[in-house]
Amino acid sequence: MKQGQGCIKCGSTNADQKDVSMTGSGLSKIFDVQNNQFTVVYCQDCGYSEFYNKESSAASNAFDLFFGG
Repeated sequence: MKQGQGCIKCGSTNADQKDVSMTGSGLSKIFDVQNNQFTVVYCQDCGYSEFYNKESSAASNAFDLFFGG
């Protein structure tokens, strides 16, 4: 992480990430099929969160995107 960068809301550099799955709409919602996968990067101090689609190449650099890199 580059010095001077942090959470865009509070400036903290204390972040973590989780992988989550969510239902879509229509039939996937009715049958509770969780086919949408995201990486969530969140600030451990203020709770600000950003979701990144795991299928995109950006998800692999989620921490860089969260901190404005």
